[in-house]
Amino acid sequence: MSGPILLVLRLLLAMILYVFLAWALWILWQDLRRHSRSLAAPQIPMLTLVVQGDAGATPFRFTNPEVLIGRDIACECCLDDLTVSAQHARLSYHHSQWWVEDLQSRNGTFLNQEPAARPLVMTSGDELRCGQVTFQVFLGTGQSGV
Repeated sequence: MSGPILLVLRLLLAMILYVFLAWALWILWQDLRRHSRSLAAPQIPMLTLVVQGDAGATPFRFTNPEVLIGRDIACECCLDDLTVSAQHARLSYHHSQWWVEDLQSRNGTFLNQEPAARPLVMTSGDELRCGQVTFQVFLGTGQSGV
């Protein structure tokens, strides 16, 4: 009588072991998929614009792929300056670079004193001017400045 009971216990133990192994492999597979998705997602480097004003330096930090600069309250970088148009310039991240583009503003957008009549690539340390507001541009997590 103990022979059949021992056989059933062995089979039950083997089945539990296989279920546990299948569960562990499924968890590892899910974790690997989640990790590969996070690595495949484009990582946008942080964009920091520092404005030097009367009250000192004011940093604006962005991690979204498109930033509008202007006086309009719908702009991500809203400025209270009459030389800045309602929607003055667009900063966008594509092709692994940050770009600046003038949106037909009245007083112009300049990158390192060069008019941004066409989209221009920005690098860390550049000077961006919208109207009479001047920004210092910092890219990535290791910004200097503020």
